[in-house]
Amino acid sequence: MQKENCFYLGKIVRKYSFKGELLVKLDTDEPELFTEMESVFVERRKNLIPFFIDESSLHKSELLRVRFEDVNNEEEANALIGAHLYLPLEFLPKLTGNKFYYHEIIGFTAKDESFGEIGEIVGVNDTTSQAIFEIDRNGKEVLIPMIDHFIKKVDREKKSILLDVPEGLIDLYI
Repeated sequence: MQKENCFYLGKIVRKYSFKGELLVKLDTDEPELFTEMESVFVERRKNLIPFFIDESSLHKSELLRVRFEDVNNEEEANALIGAHLYLPLEFLPKLTGNKFYYHEIIGFTAKDESFGEIGEIVGVNDTTSQAIFEIDRNGKEVLIPMIDHFIKKVDREKKSILLDVPEGLIDLYI
């Protein structure tokens, strides 16, 4: 499985017991959606390795307690601490309305109610405190904060997002 065909699920943060159980910090608002998984891909030395799950449950509502097949002691569990977990993209729950996954909108056309067509969304910068649309407008980068009240409509069929940004914001980049 290639990483580009997967989404980041979370990170193994610590062991839970001396029997090889691990705790995973999930990157989701709905951890309960991932308690019935049969397997995950664990990143080891830049490769995704399938690990089968014997059992899993929520731990303190935000962590996933996992017991993998063939991980039976502390030493084997310690070797996995810090590893990132992935699932194939088809396991993502479908979103509707104006909710979207960042990878889903790459290539969409961004339009503003007043300005008109801004350009193509080429990325999302989520390393800052506020996620930002990265838009290419004829070779110039336009950055627009991903604020819910700026996003008026996500049209998956037309691959476009209608925004209503403050007057003058787009002009700063052009």
